[in-house]
Amino acid sequence: MPAGFGSRLADAIAARGPLCLGIDPHPELLTAWDLPVTVDGLAAFSDACVTAFAGFAIVKPQVAFFEAYGSAGFAVLERTIAALRAAGVLVLADAKRGDIGSTMAAYAAAWAGESPLAADAVTASPYLGFGSLQPLLDVAAENGRGVFVLAATSNPEGASVQRAATADGRTVAQSIVDAAAEVNRAAAPQPGSVGVVVGATLAQVPDLRALGGPVLVPGVGAQGGRPDALAGLGGAAPGQLLPAVSREVLRAGPDVVALRAAAERLREAVAYLA
Repeated sequence: MPAGFGSRLADAIAARGPLCLGIDPHPELLTAWDLPVTVDGLAAFSDACVTAFAGFAIVKPQVAFFEAYGSAGFAVLERTIAALRAAGVLVLADAKRGDIGSTMAAYAAAWAGESPLAADAVTASPYLGFGSLQPLLDVAAENGRGVFVLAATSNPEGASVQRAATADGRTVAQSIVDAAAEVNRAAAPQPGSVGVVVGATLAQVPDLRALGGPVLVPGVGAQGGRPDALAGLGGAAPGQLLPAVSREVLRAGPDVVALRAAAERLREAVAYLA
């Protein structure tokens, strides 16, 4: 069996810092980088990011911006995933997949199995019920991959669902965290490979103390989350939080040296979380 994602991520964070860098080739960013809003521009953008982010702990390509170009965009994503891993970087595919039954099993094969799209970890939506993710959790475990489950996101629309109360009085977001914790307990004392996603700008966050796995924290930087205000988020332990940064770094492009310098500044700003 391959080493679990949770263990590999913990080692990467200890060695290279607790920062997740995003590759978000939004059309506006392509234009700002003086690149065409085409597959060629997508490829050039991705190649620059791969070069700039080599040796960081983990990088998160946003799948939607590749998917928008159809099969040619997926081909660029496949090459980007392979190049990042060759550069010593863990890859988190931000695909946010979620479905039931055989469809979820097909998503699992694509993103956590042996497909060219399979990364070290993938994001997933549990809002058809946490149990609907079981095919993905099973395939990820078999292949030493991780899953980051949306729990408490920072978009305003999410609160009506995620902060709703369940029959036992917990919020829905807390029930997602608790379900992930139950999966991770099977891996103890090794770090769990099922993480959750909790927005950096939220005023109320779930209790993360029993999670036993990583917490992806998007929204740091351009979206308003402060790197110096994350310590102890939800009771998280040192080395558990993984701040995610995209635009704050990407707007430093297209120069590769400037991109890497911006990434290194953010890594230094969150180093205290390791």
